[in-house]
Amino acid sequence: MDYKILNMETYYRKGVYRHFTEDCKCSTSMTARVDVTELAAYSRRTGTKFYVNFLYLLAKVLNSREDYRMQYLWEKDELVIFDKINPVHYVFHEDTETCTVVYIEYFPAYDRFYENCMADIARAKQTREYGLDTENHRNYFDASYISWLSYDALHIELPDGHLHFTPIINWGRYEEENGRFRMPLTVRLNHAVADGYLVAKVFRLLEEEIAKIEAAGDMLHNGK
Repeated sequence: MDYKILNMETYYRKGVYRHFTEDCKCSTSMTARVDVTELAAYSRRTGTKFYVNFLYLLAKVLNSREDYRMQYLWEKDELVIFDKINPVHYVFHEDTETCTVVYIEYFPAYDRFYENCMADIARAKQTREYGLDTENHRNYFDASYISWLSYDALHIELPDGHLHFTPIINWGRYEEENGRFRMPLTVRLNHAVADGYLVAKVFRLLEEEIAKIEAAGDMLHNGK
């Protein structure tokens, strides 16, 4: 877990950070539908899992800006930027109706990420333990798929005084709308390190990455 300490004197959001960590402690979240038609087509054409492909693109987008890789280390009273953040996601067990936490490492190389993610999912399916270990996984962002429905709104609430800065991402089932597949996506970020522009930017960057797949026709090429 490598990181650099942010210099608050030169931080471009210094005033905003102070306001939303002292005066008005809150988070901001947004739900919108993302067009995933090309990603779904690519997954079918290559026989790969749409879920893992989307998780890869999501991790790629969130690693593309320092704003999404920030965290407050309370024990050191330091605001830091991780070199990279990794997804923590969940495997649902139908028999127990419970989840197992799956920590996976993000690699820019698509084939390496895909292979490791599939192996980690397979291992998680063999246990029924929850497996939460936040102490040893500080540079992870939460990624949760709500597979049972395609929703219109979702809210993740954290205590206002809890300075949790890594993103919390949820998404639901995609549905066909006028010949296109659109999927609900919810992005939550602490307002101290992100505003509406930065939250909306996640959606825009994802759309750009999906468009690259359409143009190149190859996730492997897109990921290098």
